[in-house]
Amino acid sequence: MRARSAALVTRDPVLYAHLADFLREIGVPVVSLLPGDRIPDRVALVLTSPEEAPHIRHVQVLEVGPELDCASLAAAIRGALESPTPPRELVIGIDPGPRPGYAVVADGSIVGEGTLEGPESAAHLATHMRRRFPMSAVRFRIGCGDPLARDRIVHALWETHRPIEIVDERNTTPRGHRRPRDMVAARRIAALRGETISRRPSLRVTPGEIANLQRRSRESSGGDFTISRSSASRVLEGEMTMGEAIEEARWRYRQPEARRGDPRAPHEPL
Repeated sequence: MRARSAALVTRDPVLYAHLADFLREIGVPVVSLLPGDRIPDRVALVLTSPEEAPHIRHVQVLEVGPELDCASLAAAIRGALESPTPPRELVIGIDPGPRPGYAVVADGSIVGEGTLEGPESAAHLATHMRRRFPMSAVRFRIGCGDPLARDRIVHALWETHRPIEIVDERNTTPRGHRRPRDMVAARRIAALRGETISRRPSLRVTPGEIANLQRRSRESSGGDFTISRSSASRVLEGEMTMGEAIEEARWRYRQPEARRGDPRAPHEPL
């Protein structure tokens, strides 16, 4: 039996180029067709533009607009190759940290994995998964390590109104390089049942976490300056990035007038 494949059906050269490169990167066999061409039986799904989708007759048509979300699209493609029907449930396991690892499991099969830019990016992932899998139930399982990052992820996901479980992630994180290690841990977290939370947790930044972030900022500046305590707290709570806090502190360091009450300068204590 021939391997199931995807069909790229579009007259849009820009979309074709983007999707052809993307399918090649994720290792999916692809058939290139034009709207109106016969679609071979081995094709499990069709990728096309929203404008061309109504004119394509196939059981699995994925519309791809200008905003190409690679994580959710890859999961939808692999899910369609695994099964001709939408999954009953998606379980998204997340290993908390500064750049959380995630794994997407559809009815027991892993269909996607990767790393997020930050804890708040979990909301972006959830939004696109809901769009790609509108008929599937979605459940989130988050590891209990790194409490602050964990709680930031929960805050980001809270408005999705989907079940969120906190999983005891002891013994889920393997040794190795951080990023692939996080994805492996996320797979294991997705496979474990956790405790469903019923209320949004409060974000609690500890003095130790603030001091550690200040130390890291001083090291990154070569010892020239340290970000303020309030800036460190805002970074830890996801209100600004570490890069933004460092740039703010660098500007203050380079502006002597900031020490003399310039209204443009930040007045946060160091």
